[in-house]
Formats: sequence, structure tokens, C-alpha cells
Amino acid sequence: MKAKTIDRIMTGVIVGVTILIIAVLAGLIGYLLVRGLRHISFDFLFSPPQTIRAGGGIGPQLFNSLFLLVLTMIITIPLGLGAGIYMSEYAKPNRLTAFIRLIVEVLSSFPSIVVGLFGLLVIVNKFGLGFSLFSGAMALTVFNLPLMVRITEQSLRGVPREQKEAGLALGLSRWRTITSVLMPVAIPSIVTGTILAAGRVFGEAAALLFTAGMSSPRLNFSDWNPLHHTSPLNPFRPAETLAVHIWKINSEGLAPDAAQIAAGASAVLVITVLLFNLGARWLGRVLYRKLTASK
Repeated sequence: MKAKTIDRIMTGVIVGVTILIIAVLAGLIGYLLVRGLRHISFDFLFSPPQTIRAGGGIGPQLFNSLFLLVLTMIITIPLGLGAGIYMSEYAKPNRLTAFIRLIVEVLSSFPSIVVGLFGLLVIVNKFGLGFSLFSGAMALTVFNLPLMVRITEQSLRGVPREQKEAGLALGLSRWRTITSVLMPVAIPSIVTGTILAAGRVFGEAAALLFTAGMSSPRLNFSDWNPLHHTSPLNPFRPAETLAVHIWKINSEGLAPDAAQIAAGASAVLVITVLLFNLGARWLGRVLYRKLTASK
């Protein structure tokens, strides 16, 4: 009787904590959406911001966030996949491997402000890249690379050992076994984790304050030459992202509707991150179903 009572109490505590967490999360998201959705319009999403006058939008900042996402993932995905494959299939269990795993864990727990300062000192100043999208992408790669490595390593280790041994028994090389046997099984988890890591790029602000900058030149969307300074595709121009813009508007905005702009931009940011997370889960389920159906 006593054991049953304790079990019921603990079950109630766990359920209560779960409901509390869901309520806090739903309340936070609901508050941001209720405040911001009424300020979102087509003009708001695609028009440039105003410094002093009312009626500004978030067009360049939204584009900068998407462009920065693409640049970051172009750098992060190959490095993360390579390091994860090495740690899972090639690295031997020794002190060096343990040290590498320790470094990965330490990097994954680094505060973003520290990564931003590192980017300012090394990427912006030492390498002379200046405040630019590329500098921001490099800093975010340092921020996201440990997550990508762990996702890849855990996904490959999650493949049944029998499948790997069957490929080796058939005479396949180790690399051919990885690409033909392990990767097709692990790819749904890798894709899901990659999209979740990509969603973190939208919400990052501290690291970008010191690398991508807090201003953006007036972009000429009719000029797509990446060598021109005002071209949207120039990766070496300063770029204020949406998260940085929200911080800037809240801290030093001079426009009379600064509060409304910040609320609308926050709602856009929340919706974008939610879509990334939902898209990751949906894509992971689709890939898993296709993979299991083809066996």
C-alpha cells in the first residue's frame, strides 16, 4: 500500500511538472504571437527598416538571417559529418579520442557571447574579414559544430551492429560500408538534427553582434553580383540579422513605433523557429518511413 501511494504521488508530481513546463512554454509563445501577429503584413516583411520615422519593416534583416543560415550550414555540415564519421568509425578508444570528445563537450557548452568575442578577436580582426556575413557564419560554425558532430556520431552508432558486420562480411571496404550501409539508415536522424541545429541560427544574437555587425548597407535587390558591396549575395558585407535587429530596436530604437516593430519581428522569429522544428520532425518521420518501406 505504501509503495502504491508513493508511486501515485511521484506520478502526480511528474505530470504536474510536465503540465507546468508546457503551460509556461505555451504562455510565452502565445504572448509573443498575440503581441506581434497584428503588426505583421506583407509590407512589414519586405520593406526596409526606418531609423526615425514610423512604418519600417524587417525585409533586409529577414533576408540576412536566411542568407546567414545557408552560409553557416554550408560550412557546418561537411565539417560536422566528417568529424562525426571519424569519431564513430575510425577513432580508436584512447586518450586522444577522449580528449577530442571533451573538447566537443566544452565547445557545446560555451556561452555564445564568448564565441562572439573569439570571432571578433580572431576572425574579424586577426584574419581581417571585418564585420560580415562570412565572419558571422564562421562564429556560428564554432557554435553549431559540436552539436553536428554529436548528432552524426550518435546516429551512426545507433545503426544495428549486424548491418555493419554484414557489409564488411560481403567484402565492402570500410568507407563503402559507411556510405552504402550506415549512412542510409542514419540519414533521417542526421537530417532532423541538422535542421534543428539550423533553427538555432535564427535565434542567435550575442555571437553576431561582434562578427556580423549591427548595421547593414541598403541592399540593391536588382543587383545579384556577389562582388558588389550592396548586392544581397555579397558574403563580405555587414549584415544585421533579425535577432540582432530585435535587440537593437528594444535597446536604442528611435522610431515612434519601435515597440510594435520589435513585437512583430519577435513573432516572425518565433514562427520561423517553430516551422524549422516542426519541419525537422516531419522530414525525419518521412525519411524513416521511406527507409523502412524500402527494406
